[in-house]
Amino acid sequence: MTEPSEYTPPKVWVWDKANGGKFANINRPISGATHDKDLPVGNHPLQLYSLATPNGVKVTVMLEELLALGHAGAEYDAWPIRINDGDQFGSGFVAVNPNSKIPALVDRSGPTPIRIFESGAILVHLAEKFGTFLPTEPHLRAECLSWLFWQMGSGPYLGGGFGHFYAYAPTKIEYAIDRFAMEVKRQLDVLDRRLADNAYLGGADYSIADMAVWPWYGGLVKGWLYDAAEFLQVREYVHLQRWAEAIAERPAVQRGRMVNRVFGEPSSQLHERHDAGDFETKTQDKLVAAI
Repeated sequence: MTEPSEYTPPKVWVWDKANGGKFANINRPISGATHDKDLPVGNHPLQLYSLATPNGVKVTVMLEELLALGHAGAEYDAWPIRINDGDQFGSGFVAVNPNSKIPALVDRSGPTPIRIFESGAILVHLAEKFGTFLPTEPHLRAECLSWLFWQMGSGPYLGGGFGHFYAYAPTKIEYAIDRFAMEVKRQLDVLDRRLADNAYLGGADYSIADMAVWPWYGGLVKGWLYDAAEFLQVREYVHLQRWAEAIAERPAVQRGRMVNRVFGEPSSQLHERHDAGDFETKTQDKLVAAI
């Protein structure tokens, strides 16, 4: 591997638009809206603005799991935010999430709409709103929340760290890839050891901790992220593999992965979701296409 020449940081950093790699067109060192664009609003109290990245899938899985339990109030409209096109910098989206990241949720079930941004905050809001997937017994609640926030703190090392330098950086830097690969494997080992003695991360029961961790780390061990499963030798984490497969088989998880997906196989995509019938229509489309 050819190493780039040694880099000496300047005294004052200056933004170079051309030095952002694959996502140079949407990365910038300032916040706020770049254009005026209102967000659509559907008929349900819960309005989700997202994309089927791992962070977005956390929330659509949660909503589909709630509906599977019979919580009719969890019906929702899901609108795609095409981040490669800069939708997250529209004025309407920035008003919901000043950090311009998906997912963002507006809960209109009360007299005053509530905005919730950051995927972990959305999961907690929905769990408390519907009284499920977050234990109320103190030590179980603490365990669940600890793993939820473990993911919020650990995920950037997998995504913005390993994923960026391994899959997207314009220059392959051995030190950066090795540094983040080491950390990701340490994280996989943390999860594998926890799951050796527990069915789920919070203990015996499936919870928002699993919904937060699975799209990232379950997706990684199943080979869905960065084409890196072989590189990271994920097969050695047998307990994590068992957990990842068990969650992947849940029908609500399978539906949640489709919502706001605008990439991949057409049969896996459901760009917008407004009621459960949208999945049935999608199934019919697949059947017609097969004839």
